[in-house]
Amino acid sequence: MTVPTVTAAAPRGGRDRSRNWLGALPLLVVVTVAFGIPAVTLLVGAFTVKDPATKVSSIGTANLSRSLQGAYLNALLSSVQLSAVVAVVAAVLGTFLAQAVITSRFTALRDAVLTFSGVLANFGGVPLAFIWIATLGNSGVLTTVLGIAPGTLYNFWGLALVYLYFSVPLMVLVVTPALDGLRPQWREAAQNNGATTWQFWRYVGVPVLAPALLGGVVLLFGGAFAAYATAAAMVGSTVPLVTLQIADALTGDVLIGYENIALALSLDMIVIALLVMAVYLPLQKRSSRWLR
Repeated sequence: MTVPTVTAAAPRGGRDRSRNWLGALPLLVVVTVAFGIPAVTLLVGAFTVKDPATKVSSIGTANLSRSLQGAYLNALLSSVQLSAVVAVVAAVLGTFLAQAVITSRFTALRDAVLTFSGVLANFGGVPLAFIWIATLGNSGVLTTVLGIAPGTLYNFWGLALVYLYFSVPLMVLVVTPALDGLRPQWREAAQNNGATTWQFWRYVGVPVLAPALLGGVVLLFGGAFAAYATAAAMVGSTVPLVTLQIADALTGDVLIGYENIALALSLDMIVIALLVMAVYLPLQKRSSRWLR
């Protein structure tokens, strides 16, 4: 009695899978064109070495070696340091702000903060640089009124301050669902067992939130690491960054082969981004399983 039923269901399942693949075909085409072709071009260019004298191209690792030396290495390390500072500070500030909003009795305040966080997290580039230059630049409003020394904004820490403008709201958006997942019963159980607020956060809250917090730090690191337009408009070459070095190599030099060094620098960034994602994805998966 059961044999005919199984035999009839198998082809239908195969047809359903085929239809699913057809539905995903446009997405696969877009991913191939938008990411696959540029990635292959970048790889080929990064490993292509041009001889300035003979203009003959060959395959080698000279571009990658140069991208990890001298000014290029300093720019890469400076970008990593700037991204790490921004990620840690923004994670701390964003977590406290999100906790304050969640525990607030005013629903309108929570909605307003989350809405503005969604807007500010995507606010960057030249407009962001202009706002800060008009506020704390050499002739900015606060610089003139408060008598702040000129040049305060155009250095490593000034750029970190500007990056916090969109990183803190992004952390609020990332950590708010995790904070919402902390069940009130856990706090009540801890209080019934005589635990203080500090003990609750040390032994329950922070361990549960740790994957989400670390995932947020990794996400903020990636966002600051890839930022370009704000730094280019605000500090130029004052603060060495790998994104600025890539732009200079692509557009500012006339020597043959520098565009391939830019591609090698881009490959360095991709490797770092992959390392970042390798940390972020398992943490995010673990956090979602705990808060389910």
